[in-house]
Amino acid sequence: MAAMIGQLHSVVIDAPDAHALATFYAGLLGMEVKGEPGDDWVVVTGAGYRIAFQQAPDLQPPDWPDPSRPQQFHLDIRVADVDVAEPQVLELGARRLPGGGGDFRVYADPVGHPFCLVWDAA
Repeated sequence: MAAMIGQLHSVVIDAPDAHALATFYAGLLGMEVKGEPGDDWVVVTGAGYRIAFQQAPDLQPPDWPDPSRPQQFHLDIRVADVDVAEPQVLELGARRLPGGGGDFRVYADPVGHPFCLVWDAA
């Protein structure tokens, strides 16, 4: 095992409206938003995790599964029951995308970044 050089501080996601996307993920993950509408940098925190969102007004969002506009990154969100979680994330502003498997379903956040709801995942 290699020696640790540092620890992960934040996952940072570009968004055309940093506060709006932070609010989506805070609702999805039960976290707290630290920032105001119009801020260039907004953070959500909770349960020992931190995700930051930075303003990127000219963002070209991914278009899953089109390889000419790849997913760029994605988050796997563990849920106890996907059939309960799915309507909740759709109400927050997510949309279902093609793809998925026996233990995951693919969605897009309001900006178009793919994420997966996973269950029974190792």
